Amino acid sequence: MASNPTVFLLMLSGQIESGDFPEFEDLYLKYNFVFGPDWVITSGLEEGISQVSKKSKDGRQLFVWNFPLEVTFKSTNPHGWPQIVVSVYGLDHYGLAIVRGYGAVHIPISPGRHQRILPMFVPESSSRFQKLTSWVLSRRPEFVDVNVVARGEGREVTRVRSQGHVKVTFNIITRDMKKLGYDVASSTVSVPGADTAAALAGASAPAQGAAAAAQQTMEGEGVSETVT
Repeated sequence: MASNPTVFLLMLSGQIESGDFPEFEDLYLKYNFVFGPDWVITSGLEEGISQVSKKSKDGRQLFVWNFPLEVTFKSTNPHGWPQIVVSVYGLDHYGLAIVRGYGAVHIPISPGRHQRILPMFVPESSSRFQKLTSWVLSRRPEFVDVNVVARGEGREVTRVRSQGHVKVTFNIITRDMKKLGYDVASSTVSVPGADTAAALAGASAPAQGAAAAAQQTMEGEGVSETVT
């Protein structure tokens, strides 16, 4: 008689495909996974570093890495669901490596193929003097611990600036999640998109207009009851 599973598996393969940083040349990236205390990597790499990529000569001006991802997690509960943190680096005029962008995203929960666009950002100096000094000395603001990108603590006091995008492709396989009571099938998990939100807003507008008209009519007849 087969025993009931006590853990579920999350298997990920894919690649960090490309980046959009039109202002720079010769970029490479580092990645690592951030996850909760109940999660364990059973196979694959927790972090990695890519090759240096040059900007494409066509109109897109993309940095193509096609850097492979392959890792398997196991856990007893979904708390602390894994995130991937991507850091992009390049060389300045002194030949020193400085950060060109940080970004993070949760690994998709439903099985199948997924594509994510990571908005990247960089920390900003707190004053103009520090900004000038960091540029002259080539010591740009950086996070000591890049995992802060995947957390919320202390982010409210950090000044950042948007800079570039990175495209990541995920192929997700899960095992024994349904046996533990977690249903993550794509057919049952739906997140309203922009089109759905616009449709709902459009549908609610006539109803709101009708309610307002009714309110005005009743006020004109001397009725003080509120129409909702």
